Amino acid sequence: MTQKTIAIIGGGPAGLMAAERLAQAGFRVDLYDAMPSVGRKFLLAGKGGLNLTHSEPLPRFISRYGKDAERFAPWLEAFGPEQLRAWAAGLGVETFVGTSGRVFPQEFKSAPLMRAWVRRLRQLGVRFHANSKLLRLSDNNILELIGKQGKFTIHPDATLLAMGGASWPRLGSDGGWAGLLEGIGCQLAPFRPANCGFLVGWSSYMQPHFGSPLKTIALTFQGRRLKGEALVTDYGIEGSAIYALSAALRDAIEAEGEAILTLDLKPDLSLEAVHEKLSRPRGRLSLSNWLRKALGLSPVAIALIHECGQPTAESLKALPLRLTAARPIAEAISTAGGLRFEELDGNFMLTRRPGLFAAGEMLDWEATTGGYLLTGCISQGVAAAKGIEEWLK
Repeated sequence: MTQKTIAIIGGGPAGLMAAERLAQAGFRVDLYDAMPSVGRKFLLAGKGGLNLTHSEPLPRFISRYGKDAERFAPWLEAFGPEQLRAWAAGLGVETFVGTSGRVFPQEFKSAPLMRAWVRRLRQLGVRFHANSKLLRLSDNNILELIGKQGKFTIHPDATLLAMGGASWPRLGSDGGWAGLLEGIGCQLAPFRPANCGFLVGWSSYMQPHFGSPLKTIALTFQGRRLKGEALVTDYGIEGSAIYALSAALRDAIEAEGEAILTLDLKPDLSLEAVHEKLSRPRGRLSLSNWLRKALGLSPVAIALIHECGQPTAESLKALPLRLTAARPIAEAISTAGGLRFEELDGNFMLTRRPGLFAAGEMLDWEATTGGYLLTGCISQGVAAAKGIEEWLK
């Protein structure tokens, strides 16, 4: 068994998976995290139900990574949705496919999976160092950190940086590492919010409906249409369907100052069918009650019609919603931007620093929620571990 040592900085999914693979390969692995425990963002994301991955065919799954799909293809072919489900089963966590095709643990929560994962890592000999923050990257792969006992240095044979993006700073992903990499000459793409909500200039009329969900709607933007759900908030709108379009919406707002999102409040009815229902006699019903009875619209959907359009079939099928800004990075689920892939070789190693590797959300890519973000991070952890092993050998 080799005595070579590997330091992993960051205890998120990419770092944990790399630690597992490298420990299984016989390396001595030390994992450092700035927080008191690992996987904090992972645990919070799974409080309402951990969306582990997606069950769609792999070519379709790979296409979800947009401009980076070709880059992700070999990583996901080596460790994609099927392998991820098998890995979870090996930890004693069985999964199931929901009606939307998303994959969840049977217990639905993330905590049981994280406990089993950390237990396996400890059994493999991975040593955890909590409350240990990276301060400096020196020459010859020497790292300076600070922990509860003060500053200390380490000199591993290889180091993997897996410190996350810049969202959820209270959970440790604050992007503070950017200055360290820029200090050694690395090029970074600016951080931008991803999988985020957007600002809408609501009138006071919408206030009673803040926090109300919009169920079974369809959203259209730049020719892309998808069904899903959204949530009306005091600042605007968010939710899974919004997140799926967030990259395009964000880019449009940055370029043009706003984005017009089109809502179909009755996606399962044709325009003609909506026309027919609205042509029936209204009688003594108020407009809101008439819309509720004729079309089964929720109060928040009816309020949106008053806010953004008219009670016509055309408006119900194509309601324009003006978005003016993305929510701040600190409130986003994830971030775009980070260390550019051009700084890495094919093994995830920084070309400027032999022996220093990087993976996970700190790299410049983005993916939507729905299992794509998490699977992407874990697949990179597997690939980076392979790259480290090949380099050390």
